[in-house]
Amino acid sequence: MIEIIQKYWLLLLIGQYPHGPLGGLAMTLIIALTVLVISMPLAIAIALARTSGIAWLGRPLALLVSLVRGLPFLMFVFWVYFGVPALFGISLGGTTTMIVALTIYEAAYISEIVRAGIEAIPKGQIEAAHALGLRYGVRTLRIVLPQALFNMLPSLITQFASIVKETSIGYIISAQELTFAATQANNLEITKPAAVFGILAAGYYILCGGIAGIAKMLERRILQQRQRAAAAEFVPLAAAVRT
Repeated sequence: MIEIIQKYWLLLLIGQYPHGPLGGLAMTLIIALTVLVISMPLAIAIALARTSGIAWLGRPLALLVSLVRGLPFLMFVFWVYFGVPALFGISLGGTTTMIVALTIYEAAYISEIVRAGIEAIPKGQIEAAHALGLRYGVRTLRIVLPQALFNMLPSLITQFASIVKETSIGYIISAQELTFAATQANNLEITKPAAVFGILAAGYYILCGGIAGIAKMLERRILQQRQRAAAAEFVPLAAAVRT
């Protein structure tokens, strides 16, 4: 196993770059980060529409989110990979296909995280902002979204780990990511698949485990901040009761 790491570590890390396309772990992270950046605004827009109280807008989006979440991700990969050329005459590469398919898929999942964060905000804050005459856009940007995004940071980071793992499906359409690089190494070795894919599994475990650890650390810090804020509110209240 150590011999394989010494022999193929560069292939697993950056693919064939600079003598070929960038790939490996570097491309896996690029795909995952790109998907997260693109899907976040879409997810926020979907969540805001679903919590706006506008039935003709919220219900179709709720149905769409339910449909996307109820289908396997592999179907979206095939639909984009084969459907886009058939409908529009545009041929997409494996990496582009993965970004498009993952963005659609993750926008639905992240929108549920955002919606839960919005609905967790006390209704009294929104009612107070409305009583002060703040418009919907101002309430959303200054009161609702900052609190919701702060509360859902651990969930978003955990979702990023899921995106990283889902990029592994890209090897079936020749997306130059980590699993595809491991498959290339396995094709060269032929007789050591257990060692090659064992290294691949360890790499995903370390990477996603590290991301999960960051999420837990943030969750603890958010909980500590909430406890300090609650204690700060309790002290003046207790003093007022004593007097």
